[in-house]
Amino acid sequence: MRFWLVQQLVLLLVITNATPVIISLLAGRHWNRPLDGNRLFRDQRPLLGPSKTVRGVLGAVLVTALIAPLFSLSAIEGASFALLAMTGDLCSSFIKRRLGIASSRSVPFLDQVPETVIPLWGMQSVLGASINEMLLAAALFIVIDLLLSTLTRPATAR
Repeated sequence: MRFWLVQQLVLLLVITNATPVIISLLAGRHWNRPLDGNRLFRDQRPLLGPSKTVRGVLGAVLVTALIAPLFSLSAIEGASFALLAMTGDLCSSFIKRRLGIASSRSVPFLDQVPETVIPLWGMQSVLGASINEMLLAAALFIVIDLLLSTLTRPATAR
């Protein structure tokens, strides 16, 4: 097992998935157009919710593309990785809305697994990672994300 590769994969996942949050903190309400245009699904619930923005997805794709060379990836490969991660995140949001869970409400594992597994699996041949390396990277990212979400959640939401 190549632990340096696992570390790189975890760092790439953290950067990609943290970028929309960081951009939101920095930009506030500027350019925060909801990706779903505030549309409702046939169940009359939001398609994705207001926290899934064009700004967040584009920011994740751009930042990941820019840092990709640090991970021996091309900008296109970095952008692809980010698009797959954001697709996983959007799938989680879609499922949570169908379950009646409010936007930005945390659901352990549902929030982490798709945004982790989809880019690792989808980019496996480019990343050159074995199944075991990807599983370890996914597990480490999930633990980190769960710990960070617990620490950053307001006390009233715990």
